[in-house]
Amino acid sequence: MRILMLHNRYLERGGEDTSFQMEADLLRSNGCEVVTYEENNTRVKEIGKLRTAAGTIWSPYSYRRIRDILRKDHFDVMHVQNFFPLISPSAYYAAAKERVAVVQSLRNFRLMCLPGTLSRNGGVCEDCVGKAVPWPGVVHGCYRGSPVGSFAVASMVSINKLLGTWQDKVDAYIALTQFSRDKFVEAGLPDDKVHIKSNSIHPTPEVGPGGGGYGLFIGRLAPEKGVGTMLDAWKRLDMDIPLKIVGTGPLMSEVERRAEQDGNVEVLGWQEPSDVMELLGRAEYLVFPSEWYEGCPRVIIESLAKGTPVIAAQLGAAAEMIEDGRTGFMFRPGDDEDFAAAVTKAFSSAVDRPSMRTTVRQDFMNKYTANRNFDRFMEIYRAAIDRSRRQGGAQAAVNAVAASE
Repeated sequence: MRILMLHNRYLERGGEDTSFQMEADLLRSNGCEVVTYEENNTRVKEIGKLRTAAGTIWSPYSYRRIRDILRKDHFDVMHVQNFFPLISPSAYYAAAKERVAVVQSLRNFRLMCLPGTLSRNGGVCEDCVGKAVPWPGVVHGCYRGSPVGSFAVASMVSINKLLGTWQDKVDAYIALTQFSRDKFVEAGLPDDKVHIKSNSIHPTPEVGPGGGGYGLFIGRLAPEKGVGTMLDAWKRLDMDIPLKIVGTGPLMSEVERRAEQDGNVEVLGWQEPSDVMELLGRAEYLVFPSEWYEGCPRVIIESLAKGTPVIAAQLGAAAEMIEDGRTGFMFRPGDDEDFAAAVTKAFSSAVDRPSMRTTVRQDFMNKYTANRNFDRFMEIYRAAIDRSRRQGGAQAAVNAVAASE
């Protein structure tokens, strides 16, 4: 199968960029021919903010370039990982002109929330879900705190909704979890086009030994990640349990200050990926206190792969991925007292952690291996191709009738 994979990279490398590269590699390793087309947000400065804002709705540049690529070579599928802001939905129309099936990954909630996070002020926000125009996000300046920038993103979402882009120009969407799928259908995407395919890890890492005696947080140090709740919970503990924190972010100075006051908390900052996996394999638990709807957190899948159970807020994807008492322990999001109780329970002598690690690893093998992910890719791609062909045939019939009249 020959695939054109599109992706707009962010200024700071994140999970979506990693997933794009991993999925392209996975497909290639299974015999698919993958051609990538990338944009990078470093080009925003070159283009200018006004032109970028206009191009977010429709980019003539992307339309021409992508259509040229599709015209010159045969492609079965055009898979869009992230089109925002420089590629734009014009890519779908280029594919339609060349009769190539379109698949869109739903790695964030941009089609129903301007910042793509379904969060505001550090907590969950669904004010714009289901609205024809996401005006609350404009009023609150949800996109980077800018009313102007928020208006531009809202225009992209609303104009393309009016044009029927989201309904008609995409043959298959890929949601990462059942929770995510339900949200997108609630927001108006066609139920029969939204498929579920989780993230995966390629290649499969070796299982970790555990026994490190510590909890481990890996992620951006930001309010929506539940960092403050985590530190408050650790302060409540009646037992000495080390917490290692890997990552950087806007709360770095506050986290370092709190760590100086709590001898059980150690801030490691940014670490090499190989070192992070080593820490994760030796940890007793991954600590995942996120207070917003994550897509399909790669760090949870990595933790399952290493055999490390997860202590997580019972919210969104995490609540779907972790089974309380079996592959980890859950607590109420934002509730430091319940969080502390979950940590205490997890580290108690009543828990058979070696046995739980075996269960966790098996859960990974059952759900998140590269082989299972590739099989799901092929199912979704074939469904998109079949739908595209049916629509093309129907349109050809309409054109023939119109020409005969």
